[in-house]
Amino acid sequence: MNNRQAIRALIRKDIRSVTSSIQLWLPMLIVPLIIGIIVPSALLWAASRMNLHSISNINVILETIDRLIQDGLMPSLASMTSDNQRIVYYLALYMFAPLFLIIPVMASSILTANSFAGEKERKTLEGLLFTPMTMSTLFKGKVLAALIPSLFLSWVTFILYGVIANILMYPMFGKLMFPNLNWIILIVWVVPTCSLAVILLNVLISAKVRGFQEAYQLGGLVVLPLLALIAGQATGMLMIGPWMLLGTGAVLLLLSVILLRLVTIWNRRQQLAESQI
Repeated sequence: MNNRQAIRALIRKDIRSVTSSIQLWLPMLIVPLIIGIIVPSALLWAASRMNLHSISNINVILETIDRLIQDGLMPSLASMTSDNQRIVYYLALYMFAPLFLIIPVMASSILTANSFAGEKERKTLEGLLFTPMTMSTLFKGKVLAALIPSLFLSWVTFILYGVIANILMYPMFGKLMFPNLNWIILIVWVVPTCSLAVILLNVLISAKVRGFQEAYQLGGLVVLPLLALIAGQATGMLMIGPWMLLGTGAVLLLLSVILLRLVTIWNRRQQLAESQI
C-alpha cells in the first residue's frame, strides 16, 4: 500500500468512526443548523417584516449603525431609506459573519479529539503504530480526515445561509445582496486556514491526552477568542474588513506552519505508544 492509499484508508476509517456515533455527528449538524441557518434566518425575517420601533432595545442596534455610518465604516448604509433595510443589511452581511468561524472550530475540535484520543480509548492506536506507514503519512491522514468534513460542513452551511439571506433580502433591495467581499474572503481564505490551525492544535492535544473528553474540552478553549470577536462585531467596536480578514488568514496559516513543526517534533512513534500506557 502506497502513501496515497494509506491516507485515503485513514480518512475513510476516521470518517466512518464519526458517522457511526450519534454522539459525534449530531452536534456537528445541530450547531451549524442553529447558528448558521435557524437563528440568522429568524432574525433577518423579523427585521425585514416587523415594526422595529415596537421592539425593546432596538435603539441600541440603531445607535451602533449610526456610529458606523458617522465613522465612515459602512457608508453604504447612509443611502438606505429605512431602518429595516439598514438592520437587515448589517445583520446579514456583517453581524453574522463571525458566527461562521464557530462551525469549523467546533467540527474540527470534535473530529480531531476523536483522532488519537479516540484511538486510545478504542485501543486501536497501537495497531496503527505497528503498521508500515510513516508517521508523516499517519498525521496527514488524521489532518485530512478532520479538514475535509469540516470544510464541507462550513461551505454547505454558507450556501444554505446565502440562499435564505438572498430570498429574504431581495424584496427589500431588488437585487441579490449576498455574498459581499468580506464573506468571500471569510469562506475561501479564513475558514480553511482557521480549520487547519485548529485541527493541528487539536491533533497535538489529542496525541498527548488519554481520552476523547479531555481532548475535546482542551481543544474547545479555542472558541473563546471567537466569542470576543463576535462581541466586538456586535457592538461596533471592531469592524471586520477585507484587509483584516486577509491578515487573519495569514496569521492562522503561519500558526499552522508552527503547529505542524511541533506536531512533527513532539509526536514520535515511541512517544505515542508510551502515551497509551
